[in-house]
Amino acid sequence: MISRAQAAQRRWRDVGLTERSDIVERAYAALEQQSGTLAVELAWQMGRPVRHGAGEVARAAERARHMLGLAEVSTCEMLIGPQRSIRWEPVGVVLVVAPWNYPYLTATNAIVPALVSGNAVILKHSFQTAIVAERIAAAFDAAGLPSDLFQVLHCSNATTLETIARPEFGRIVFTGSVAVGRLVAAAAAANFTPVTLELGGKDAAYVCEDADIDQAIEGLADGAFFNSGQSCCGIERIYVARSCFDRFVEGMAEQARALRLGNPLDPLVTLGPMARSEGADFVRRQVADAVAAGARRVLGDRGSAVPDRGNYLSPDILIDVDHRMSLMRAETFGPVVGVVPVASDTEAEDLINDSPYGLTASVWTVNGNRARRIGDRLNVGTVYQNRCDFLDPALPWSGRGESGAGLSLSHLAYESFNHPKSRLGWSPPTAAKPTSLNVVT
Repeated sequence: MISRAQAAQRRWRDVGLTERSDIVERAYAALEQQSGTLAVELAWQMGRPVRHGAGEVARAAERARHMLGLAEVSTCEMLIGPQRSIRWEPVGVVLVVAPWNYPYLTATNAIVPALVSGNAVILKHSFQTAIVAERIAAAFDAAGLPSDLFQVLHCSNATTLETIARPEFGRIVFTGSVAVGRLVAAAAAANFTPVTLELGGKDAAYVCEDADIDQAIEGLADGAFFNSGQSCCGIERIYVARSCFDRFVEGMAEQARALRLGNPLDPLVTLGPMARSEGADFVRRQVADAVAAGARRVLGDRGSAVPDRGNYLSPDILIDVDHRMSLMRAETFGPVVGVVPVASDTEAEDLINDSPYGLTASVWTVNGNRARRIGDRLNVGTVYQNRCDFLDPALPWSGRGESGAGLSLSHLAYESFNHPKSRLGWSPPTAAKPTSLNVVT
């Protein structure tokens, strides 16, 4: 498999950028045309309601097109000065290890810039969403991608780590848990293979006293409960100014009660089962431990048309929580959020930063200067004002601490899939473009 990918990549790197981009565009257009069918498959594979599944496929196509639009400026030879330039060359074969929670979007983040840069890609998808890998491969085949440039690997976790430890890869891209991320990094280190790691999160929000409370309630309820909370940047802890704490909690409870838990194939269902029963059981234990330590469940045992057991987990809001509890420290990855009153911006900043993770945080205030000031003090890769749980493909997506290393998206992502080669002593081709760098002569 790898040797075939290497041979295909040596031919692909000589194909023009326009042709590469056209093929990728056709592949994602084909996926988008199947979004209804793919939504049903996602419901069967990981429990997302069918009313939401097609949206992921559409966003993956949109994201792919945005990354294609950045390809030329991100991969062209850069003129630095007289007889000096930087040429970007593909790294070779890229191994992408993708997760099940957003199986099309997360894979797209790496597949598009890797292929367009002239690399071959081997995709190892989670066993939970293995069909997604096959659907992407079929789309590339139909789009006319040369054979062996995009291949799918189905294997055990142990075999995946053995594969990562091989020397033929130019980059490893992994999205998943912190524990497995450490194993991936160790396996890749044997050959100094560069890795991009998107790992865990314990993403926080701060609702200031001057926030539009109704907007904050609606946005943060969606950020906490969408996809049954199974989002790397889902909201898992919220800090609220004391003056509006009661109103905020009451509004969040109303939003949670309005969700309809049930069979994800039902178009009226807004909250499906969690993808894995062990994940649901972990969330239940985390909530039980918090309650035993003094936390209170705002919704109580409210019951549901679908029994709250197995993979089906009702949304939960907890108050009287603190950072001694696992619920406020360890990643939950379920439809549960802890809410804490705070007395000042400084207290909120300290609590948000009191975490081993650093993926995103959101600040809810009508004052842009205040949001900017608070955001500058937060140790996260992305900070939002008055929104959350959103990726903009024009901006780099990165984490700090145990949230990972490296980045995806934006023009910066292309650097992950290209080697810079410095050229001195001759003039670059006419396609080279000057940069905004100061020219030293």
